Amino acid sequence: MKKNFGNKNWMFPMPVLMIGTYGEDGTPDVMNAAWGGISLEDEITICIDSSHKTWANIAAKKAFTVAFGTAETAVQCDYLGIVSGNQTPGKVKKSGFTLTKSEFVDAPVINELPLVLECKLISMNESNCNVVGKILNCAVEESALTDGKPDAGKMKPICFDTCEHVYRIMGEKVARAFSAGKELM
Repeated sequence: MKKNFGNKNWMFPMPVLMIGTYGEDGTPDVMNAAWGGISLEDEITICIDSSHKTWANIAAKKAFTVAFGTAETAVQCDYLGIVSGNQTPGKVKKSGFTLTKSEFVDAPVINELPLVLECKLISMNESNCNVVGKILNCAVEESALTDGKPDAGKMKPICFDTCEHVYRIMGEKVARAFSAGKELM
């Protein structure tokens, strides 16, 4: 029997999205945003409150990057989520992350995170906090590839557990998609 909990946002997994932006003056900022995901094949939608520095930066530059937190970088990723860029402009440097300017958009790439989506702004909706970006490029560290494809087992991406407020690791294979269910056919 299931127990009812009412209106909860408990969904698994909730990727740890690290949003990279530049301010109008070129100052880099990175924010941890847990609410977001792929909304179309080449689009990502992220919920970012308009009070965040990241919101203003995206509005100004019309671009952002999305990298994914890993088990190895959980402390840095969490720090970038609990410290505001509005109050602590040097938070990226303090995190220990290093940045490189994207080749595709006017936004920074976090060198220590193995997978990044480089996005051009499509729309922003302040009433529901949605920021929608068109993915122009996906870049993956070569050390995180197996047979030329991204390997989550090597990257060890983390997700946010909304029930316990902890980060959990992803990566273990349990079945082959579009194949395992064929045994029931």
